[in-house]
Amino acid sequence: MPHAGRMGLFAADPACVFCDIVAGRVRASRVYEDARVLSFMEIHPAAPGDLLVIPKAHAAGLEDIDQTLTAHLFQVVHLLARALRRSELPCQGVNVFLADGEVADQTVFHLHVHVFPRTANDRFRLEVRWLDRSRAELDDDAARVRDGLARSGYRYGHP
Repeated sequence: MPHAGRMGLFAADPACVFCDIVAGRVRASRVYEDARVLSFMEIHPAAPGDLLVIPKAHAAGLEDIDQTLTAHLFQVVHLLARALRRSELPCQGVNVFLADGEVADQTVFHLHVHVFPRTANDRFRLEVRWLDRSRAELDDDAARVRDGLARSGYRYGHP
């Protein structure tokens, strides 16, 4: 279940399977580990080599971690995507996927990034009905996102 508080790491959630993996109470096929991040194989993979990257501290979603941890998490995602391409597993490309929130189909409410190895003719599909947007609509959308940045303490072009 997602936590009500935002922007903060939480103590381990006793109902969180990923916290149990971090603590060693649940077995996982670990791939990478450092003081802040853990990666392990997905137990229901889309393909051999399908893995997850998580912060070790419990955080339900992206808003619950700071930019430093976010940057580190994605540095590890990048490292593992490169490792998949250099491994002996079938991997001609990589998809990176993060579901943040229930409406985004997040099913385990401990932030995690999927790293999927891809091959020609694999079974992985992303079904999206892409929208046609006019330049005016795109400009309006961009302005709304910039407003969100401003509410987060950022000015467009200035961190």
